Amino acid sequence: MNLYQKPLLNLTTLAVIPHKKGKTEGAVVMEKDQEYYTNDSPREIVDRGCLFYGSSLKGRLEGTRAIFGVNRKAPIVIDPMLGMFFLPTSSPNSSKCVWVSHQHIERLERINPKETVIHFQGGKELKVNVSYQSLTNQVLRTAQFKHILMERITKPYDTA
Repeated sequence: MNLYQKPLLNLTTLAVIPHKKGKTEGAVVMEKDQEYYTNDSPREIVDRGCLFYGSSLKGRLEGTRAIFGVNRKAPIVIDPMLGMFFLPTSSPNSSKCVWVSHQHIERLERINPKETVIHFQGGKELKVNVSYQSLTNQVLRTAQFKHILMERITKPYDTA
């Protein structure tokens, strides 16, 4: 697996997964056609992706709260016009948080009460230490947030 210094989220990114290599913590970035390791944390990678598209992770989380009223495990939009919405599997402040691209999820599979496999379009899979019900709620919450935000963007607000 290659080491990348400054990875950037893009349309092929499936997930950003925390990874520990010896004493060094970093992340594995899973994309449609490749996976690579970086010394940056998942939070740093997601923040850099947000900054590239004009905000920050903090700003995106605040935006989600303002629009959607969600405070815990809030989904975020990286870029609404590209359909880049990501959901955290736990608190974004947790070193164990995996960030998953909503648009690439094909289905979820319950493994046991505390583990779920995410099946992505194209055949890749990712096992996460999250219950099936919790992850299903996250996926549905992200879809609802996406719908609300896209309605605001695509339909003019009636000020009359």
